Amino acid sequence: MGSTLPFPIQPQGRKPTTLSHVFDTYAKTAQGRKLHFNVILDEQDQQQAISRAKQWLAGINLEDAVVTPENCFFYHSLEVSADVRADIDKNGYAIYKMEGCPK
Repeated sequence: MGSTLPFPIQPQGRKPTTLSHVFDTYAKTAQGRKLHFNVILDEQDQQQAISRAKQWLAGINLEDAVVTPENCFFYHSLEVSADVRADIDKNGYAIYKMEGCPK
């Protein structure tokens, strides 16, 4: 007679899949420069995404840039690449740069 385990069993040698959450984000500096980037977190938390966006902007000397709930919104969830996962594990978030962002 078999029993049902209360948790799924992962195949040996394989880590459980962790989904990360992407927030599509736009910022505008006092000089009118527009930046478009994604904030990637392990939590689906808009306030955390805004906080991390502001932290990243301050780190690139753009602390005057404005990020609001209207321009930082949940986009989708996905399993991220190893390099993005390393950034999240190290910093608590990752940034995927798009339009207007420094290289």
